[in-house]
Amino acid sequence: MRAVVQRVDGASVVVDGETVAEVVGEGLCVLVGVTHGDTEDKAAQLARKLWSVRILEGEKSCSDAGAPLLVISQFTLYGDARKGRRPTWNAAAPGEIAEPLVDEVVAQLRALGADVRTGRFGADMKVSLTNDGPFTVIIEV
Repeated sequence: MRAVVQRVDGASVVVDGETVAEVVGEGLCVLVGVTHGDTEDKAAQLARKLWSVRILEGEKSCSDAGAPLLVISQFTLYGDARKGRRPTWNAAAPGEIAEPLVDEVVAQLRALGADVRTGRFGADMKVSLTNDGPFTVIIEV
């Protein structure tokens, strides 16, 4: 699993003109990609890392600050554009594998006590955010 994690001062997801999720103030916007061979154990490992990574103001984690996370499925994180002009998506897991694993990341975060908002799997989402810092890290488990 791969996650692009951005420290934000507000973020939202809009689908068909409707705001389906929003973080107001300090938090994390997390784009999650799933590849072949990813498991529920990896989803749990990613959730623990997201909950505890110290990238908020004052080197705090979401668990320290009680900050929310906006988790959005993003199969394009496994795009490969090394050859030609068009990326391939061969490394991205198909939706029937990816969706339950992204849901598992969210469930594990919530079990840890996190306030989690989500995008809508497979939808054409418009993601807006204010990157605070800017601060962006990639986490791979």
